[in-house]
Amino acid sequence: MATQGSPIQNPRMVSHEQWVTERVAFMGKEKEFTRLRDELSRQRRELPWEKVTKSYVFDGPRGKETLAELFEHRSQLVVYHFMFDPAWDEGCKSCSFVADNFAGALVHLAARDTSFAVISRAPLDKIERFKQRMGWSFPWLSSFGTEFNYDFHVTTDESHTEYNYAPVSAQPAGYPQEGEREGLSVFLRDGDRLFHTYSTYQRGLDPLLNTYNFLDLTPLGRHEAGRPMAWLRYHDQYED
Repeated sequence: MATQGSPIQNPRMVSHEQWVTERVAFMGKEKEFTRLRDELSRQRRELPWEKVTKSYVFDGPRGKETLAELFEHRSQLVVYHFMFDPAWDEGCKSCSFVADNFAGALVHLAARDTSFAVISRAPLDKIERFKQRMGWSFPWLSSFGTEFNYDFHVTTDESHTEYNYAPVSAQPAGYPQEGEREGLSVFLRDGDRLFHTYSTYQRGLDPLLNTYNFLDLTPLGRHEAGRPMAWLRYHDQYED
């Protein structure tokens, strides 16, 4: 039974036979969702590309690197736009939640002709200190002093007023009108030519959050009571 303060409210108890019947019926909806997701991915691959016409140069552990150099010898590049304002001493807590999921994917992305990098506007020395604290090893570069964040709409100010393909003034109440935002962009290289093929923001990043993917399978779900990520901490700040 649920104890006082428990989020469990009047669970519906059934026989094993009824449990299997309802589970199988629900599996039909899950299969429909999988087919729709596959179709959406197919359509995403058919979206047009735009040529990257600017020469972006970033600060990284290996020195100055261009956007083209981040591909290394591969054809595709995935960039995560990590919220880290130059004035901050640590990166965004929610982006850190996303970044905790990166490590295991990198070797598999590389095997599929895809490189990966994280880019933030904070100076490299701040990035390196925070990265060491969090124990991360993925490539992380600074776009400080460049137009990269503005061009890909993850830093907004009075002159750059679009986020998630809409004016920031149209964002729901409580969202910042200026500053750093989260996002992901995908690029493709064809010889010396670079193309921007896709960008997504906000809930478009949900598939990267394996913790939520696991929680969505549980009976209590995300258990956030209308306050998304209010429970979230840096992974070195949770109490036992």
